[in-house]
Amino acid sequence: MANFFGTIKEIHVKSSRIYGSPQITNNLPHEKKASRGRVARIIGQNGIRSKVVKKYKATTNSKHDLPVAENLIRQDFTTSKPNEKWFSDITYIPTAEGWLYLAGVMDLHGRKLVGWAMDSRMKTELIANTLKQAIGRTGASTGLIVHSDRGVQYASKEYQKLLKKYGFVCSMSRKGNCYDNSPMGSFWGKLKMEWLDERTFKSRSEAKKAIYEYIEFFITVGERTHSMVTWRL
Repeated sequence: MANFFGTIKEIHVKSSRIYGSPQITNNLPHEKKASRGRVARIIGQNGIRSKVVKKYKATTNSKHDLPVAENLIRQDFTTSKPNEKWFSDITYIPTAEGWLYLAGVMDLHGRKLVGWAMDSRMKTELIANTLKQAIGRTGASTGLIVHSDRGVQYASKEYQKLLKKYGFVCSMSRKGNCYDNSPMGSFWGKLKMEWLDERTFKSRSEAKKAIYEYIEFFITVGERTHSMVTWRL
């Protein structure tokens, strides 16, 4: 029972707490299929609430004629070392000035964000800057798999040229399958639920400051504290 509830909660968090019982039921793994009534009952008993979406901004435009890469990950989220598999994605934060776009690159080994950048526009330059920062921080080398969705920014000639320059291998999610890139989706959901939930920003600079604090201070300090406690035990 506890394990089943954990699955329900994970799906709810990955949807940024948007999914209710119908969507959660539809996204249950095959081995844990259940009726909508049972899912709704468990959700109600544990106080899970679906939040009303007032604003939405698509960050994936896959309606283009650019070549797309094969899905090399196939939801195999295991790694044996750093700089083996990276995941990349873009999310958005509403402000009174307009949308703020946040791009990130995660090293699947340790699920750590190794590169990130923000801008008022969702251009190829945004994800290129994110990738360059990740390379500078990690020294990643040839053979690394970089996975993303099929968005026009990731399929662009400029971005693909950058991947080839460093000898990286491009992998892309299947069309319309958010679970192929779920590690990044989980990170964005955690950011919004732990740090940005119910907060409003008057400006993009105000939102940038809050995001910087979360990524470079809150997460980093939390990881260091956990490591120290584990080492002492």
